[in-house]
Amino acid sequence: MVKILIVDDEPSIRFLVSASLEDEGYDITEAVDGLQAYDIIQKDKPNLIILDVMMPGLTGYELCSRLKNDASTRDILILMLTAKGQENDRLESQQAGADFYLRKPFSPLELIEVVGSLLENQVIAPERGSVR
Repeated sequence: MVKILIVDDEPSIRFLVSASLEDEGYDITEAVDGLQAYDIIQKDKPNLIILDVMMPGLTGYELCSRLKNDASTRDILILMLTAKGQENDRLESQQAGADFYLRKPFSPLELIEVVGSLLENQVIAPERGSVR
């Protein structure tokens, strides 16, 4: 089963993302910040992380960069899900190593489509770097 970790300090966002993806049959785990997420990732590596940018402790950019620079976690797909919508925010996500960038507010259907596409492309063509 595909494991997805949702990392966001807003309970309502975690609930919306979790509810949307559980219906698709994914195994969902949640973390409230980057530090908790890092601990979870070390114990149980997910296939995909849906990561907020602005969080206390360890930002999404910092966690993403840390994971992508570690040989044991660099292959985990990372979807940045953020309210930050400027071009430089998208570029910062790309520089941190994110595989995709999706702005809040988002459509649950769009999220399901993006997650499915990312996971499918990982199997078919493991090349990375397509941050939209």
